[in-house]
Amino acid sequence: MLEYCDVTFMMDNEAIYDICRRNLLLEKPTYLNLNRLIAQIVSSLTASLRFSGSLNVDVKEFQTNLVPYPRIHFLLASYAPIHDSAFSSYSENTVSQMTRACFEESNMFAKCQPSHGKYISVCLMYRGDIVPKDVSAAIAEMKTMRSISFVDWCPTGFKVGISAQPPGHVPDGDLSRSTRACAMLANTTAISEIFARIDAKFDMMYAKRAFVHWYVGEGMEEGEFSEARENIGALERDYEEVQLSTENEYDDDDM
Repeated sequence: MLEYCDVTFMMDNEAIYDICRRNLLLEKPTYLNLNRLIAQIVSSLTASLRFSGSLNVDVKEFQTNLVPYPRIHFLLASYAPIHDSAFSSYSENTVSQMTRACFEESNMFAKCQPSHGKYISVCLMYRGDIVPKDVSAAIAEMKTMRSISFVDWCPTGFKVGISAQPPGHVPDGDLSRSTRACAMLANTTAISEIFARIDAKFDMMYAKRAFVHWYVGEGMEEGEFSEARENIGALERDYEEVQLSTENEYDDDDM
């Protein structure tokens, strides 16, 4: 993913399982439930290729706007609204509510705490009955929140897409029917927590050489494990350096 991918969307089963249990009230989520949530994000990100809108965003623009450096291309994904099928009869989400929900940790499709890092750039893809004026007001509100901070060298950081086509609804599905939705892709330094977690789990297993024989038996060399570990460790440090450079500049200004 470092050498052969330009943009990578980070998702993990643990985070999506939690969303299914908490938001969709599913006691034992299946892969079908998980895949339906993932499909909503993918559908929203590609909606501009299939439908018209007041502000279309081409898929190529994800890389242009979200990736400041070639290695810093791992993006955090979120989606809103995520409610069980009984919700639609009570309320409809506003643009402001959806935008706030996308920045909440509980709606992230990968386990990390965005408040521990800084956002580099954000892409918000809206679908349905969306007025650009409401989007501008919602983004202005996000910029005033202390829990959301950006690196100082990219103070604007927002790319917006609007598609007039409302989100699809699966009959007898888990999600409530909605006339509007928002999918977010964010490049944030907090994603280094995911790499740190992978490193820790790998170190524990590799110290015991657990499962290594299966890979060696298929033709891998044991040295490739150490090389892969070094690459992930270097990637983790890359994200930390982006955050530290910003914090150090603030410290210098205070002095």
